[in-house]
Amino acid sequence: MMITKKMNMMRVTFLLFWSMLLSWGVHAQTKTVQGMLKDDKIRVVAGASVKLISDQDSLITSSSIAGIFIFTNVKADKFKISVSNLGFQRFEQEFTFPSGETKYIIPSFTLQQSSELLQEVVIDGVPTVVVKGDTLEYTMKDLKLRDGSVAEDALKKLQGVEVDKDGNVTAQGESVKRVRINGKDFFGGDVKTATQNLPANIIEKMQIVDDYGDMANITGNKNGDSEKVLNIQIDPKYNKGQMATLRAGYGTEDRYQATGMWMGMREGEQISVLGNLNNTNAPLFDFSTTGGGARRQQGGGGRRGGGMFGGSDGLTKLGSIGVNARKDFSDKLTVYGSYSYSHSNNVTLSEQFQENTLRGIIQDDSIKSNANTIGGSHRFEANLEWKPSDKDYIKISPQFGFDEGDASSLTNSITFRNGEFNNSQDQNIFTQSTAPRYGISGLYNRKLNDRGRNIFLNMNYNNAKTDKDQNAILQRLLEDPNNADASLNSIYEKTIQEASNKSWNAGGSLNYTEPLSEKGRLEFTYDFNKNKYDNSNLQQGFDRDENPIVNDPKLNFDYNYDYSFTTHKVGANYLYNGDKVTYSIGAAAQPSQLRGNALSSDLSVPIHRNNLNWMPIARFEYKFSRQSNISLNYSGSTTEPSVTQILPFDMSTNRTSIVMGNADLSPEFNHQLNIRFRKNDFQKGNNFFAFLNANLANNKIVSLNKSYLGRLQNNNTGGVDTTLISETRYLNETNDHPFGISSFYHYGKSLKEKTYNIMLMGGVSYNKRIGYSSTDSLDNIGLKNISNNIVFNQGLMFRYNPSENFELNPGVRYQYNHTKNSLTNRTTNISSWTPTLIGSVNITPTTIFGADLSKQFNQGYGDGINANPFIINTYVEQKFLKGQRGTLRLQAFDLLNEQTNISRTVSESMVIDSRTNRLGRYFMLLFTYKFQKFALGSPTGDGGGPGGMRPPRM
Repeated sequence: MMITKKMNMMRVTFLLFWSMLLSWGVHAQTKTVQGMLKDDKIRVVAGASVKLISDQDSLITSSSIAGIFIFTNVKADKFKISVSNLGFQRFEQEFTFPSGETKYIIPSFTLQQSSELLQEVVIDGVPTVVVKGDTLEYTMKDLKLRDGSVAEDALKKLQGVEVDKDGNVTAQGESVKRVRINGKDFFGGDVKTATQNLPANIIEKMQIVDDYGDMANITGNKNGDSEKVLNIQIDPKYNKGQMATLRAGYGTEDRYQATGMWMGMREGEQISVLGNLNNTNAPLFDFSTTGGGARRQQGGGGRRGGGMFGGSDGLTKLGSIGVNARKDFSDKLTVYGSYSYSHSNNVTLSEQFQENTLRGIIQDDSIKSNANTIGGSHRFEANLEWKPSDKDYIKISPQFGFDEGDASSLTNSITFRNGEFNNSQDQNIFTQSTAPRYGISGLYNRKLNDRGRNIFLNMNYNNAKTDKDQNAILQRLLEDPNNADASLNSIYEKTIQEASNKSWNAGGSLNYTEPLSEKGRLEFTYDFNKNKYDNSNLQQGFDRDENPIVNDPKLNFDYNYDYSFTTHKVGANYLYNGDKVTYSIGAAAQPSQLRGNALSSDLSVPIHRNNLNWMPIARFEYKFSRQSNISLNYSGSTTEPSVTQILPFDMSTNRTSIVMGNADLSPEFNHQLNIRFRKNDFQKGNNFFAFLNANLANNKIVSLNKSYLGRLQNNNTGGVDTTLISETRYLNETNDHPFGISSFYHYGKSLKEKTYNIMLMGGVSYNKRIGYSSTDSLDNIGLKNISNNIVFNQGLMFRYNPSENFELNPGVRYQYNHTKNSLTNRTTNISSWTPTLIGSVNITPTTIFGADLSKQFNQGYGDGINANPFIINTYVEQKFLKGQRGTLRLQAFDLLNEQTNISRTVSESMVIDSRTNRLGRYFMLLFTYKFQKFALGSPTGDGGGPGGMRPPRM
């Protein structure tokens, strides 16, 4: 029934998008306004933003290369023209249509240069970067970009911005979480969908924003931590027209790629359609990203579960389609949203070497697994923004989604204790799951006067459910600890599990601001949040002959657990916003309540906890200049125990691996301090960013990991076997405080009009983690282990880019990872050197050769994990057809067939070195056709040209 309703909803959504598409060609012809822009030296001004505003019109365009701007479909007789452009003073003037005329040619405007702005941000006469509070704004027109570049290629040339091989974007050392186009979420904020598909030649500006949420954007009051957001501004002269990119390719190993994009734009409207079908590990959408809505979620209730796709690891077949649309009904009402669907089939092979932290015993595990995941995901998100008056603002954001998946895995593990074989184990797990979800958020802001008195309210409700059926088979071969020469015994267990996990999250907040002076304000806040969980889990055990195993509570159980976590936060603070100094100081109280019950057939355990946390409200920023500042921010948050951590029953799929929760757990409280420093001199091509993050946890929820020899009834032979048993329990750490500190810096230098670029970046992180371990089955306290982990990173990159026809990027990165455990005094060290060389050159005006080389030198990984891959990717590309609309590319991926993925995971109880398979060597021939047509002409003339979806990743 639910699936039928969702399919009906999707049909309605598609009909709405289709009706927008059909209406594209409908235009009401009215009046035309035309003019020309010049500066005070009688030179034409191209690319300026020009707006026409009246009681019936809200139009925007930009001046052409000849300085001309044109507005069609003007409705009103009286209107105002507003012109803005970097380096010039703002121009505004009112005009009235001559009586009886339908076309009005306005005499030339003369724009006056802004000396203040030019002194601040000009580089060799070209305004490239502007600092606007929490925003760094980069203009695109002086970047040396090759024809056919996408937004990602432009990002790689921006100072302080990096893009890795998987398309992840970092800015000033922090991950970019969301993307917007013209200030609105694009495909729910999915970063890679925009950066890898949007043509670079239609972009006017890119902005890196420290975003503190809707309240800060509306009122200026910043609370909590910011997240990095990329805002892409489309050049206004390309806001009328359409573009399309179609690509098809086939290669060795039966590799294939078929992608398509169409984007149409006109005044106040935009619609995009994307499609993708490939087996080259190139996802079109990231379903772990969900729209920001009108309120950032405060907890786990109603959130999307873990991803069902393999990402870059393994081999993945993908099919995706999506639609994104925006409609400005007036300057007061805007609606935008997207629908995305993706289906994937991923196969991942992995190897792990695991060192466990136990006193007096060296226990190592060698694990190999083969996993296959087949899944589909739907995502629909919409936003309505309404400004009923100059003082009121309303935003409503509904969201819907549905995930389904089938997963199977075969895992083989071998365990050694003190260098001697203990057991080997094979485990097969088959899982089917469905996960529908829906939610809505909204906000209302009211300006009570012009001095800053303001009231802000927001709310959210999110609901999610996951139904899972799991079939698990375990077969373990045991060595007799008293007779190493004896034949291996066997334990066989099969379990069938049905689980239903329901959760919802609801919350709301109120913010009232009272002005005390021109620069000082008093702020009162109240925030309510509730996460509710209602889960059930039923499991039955079977022997090798498919007979039910009765009277074994470790294999047979029926649990229900229903609990909630509620917080209230009340605070007051004083805000001061001066020319140089901005600060906020105050305090907040946050009581929290954990309530519920865990039930089994013969036991009921209450879960009742009350906590009260006091926290300062502290934020400080000092502006040395428009291009240099330092900021400090403190925040505190409470986190409830997870379902696994709090349920006081054994919920294991087998008797050799036990997980037991703790109903006495209290929520943990986390303190967070962020310090950011920025000093730029864009006139000289210098930029420097640095940050320091520190976190400290009270009542940290930590693990007690036990590994011991236990006696199990053999359900097949009727005898008793001695075997190794792993057990995990959970505690609150009350005597010590785990903490972490991380830092990052980036220094960039540009020379000779950005022909030469040098980038130096790096950082150090330290984490103190706490865990407990024991080798005694009856010990539920354990011995404390403090894991000290230090990671040092350093990189040096160089770019030589004399023109768009040649670019060379050599570089090298180094990482050192050190871990020491107090319980065993064992120290592990790994290091990695990675030199890289990326470049491209035009052999002829229409023939391009490119290569991407990367070599890794790894040291210190576990046995069987060490690998030093040398990855060579290369291509040759030929452009043809009228306007170079067609491109034929021959691409070679991983010429030496050494692609792999090596990583180290450090926790308080173990160190895991892992290696997974990735896409191996193949060759592919791709054909690409691109089309662009805009009201003011194509960016490259003749109606065609570059831009559009990125080829498969190199």
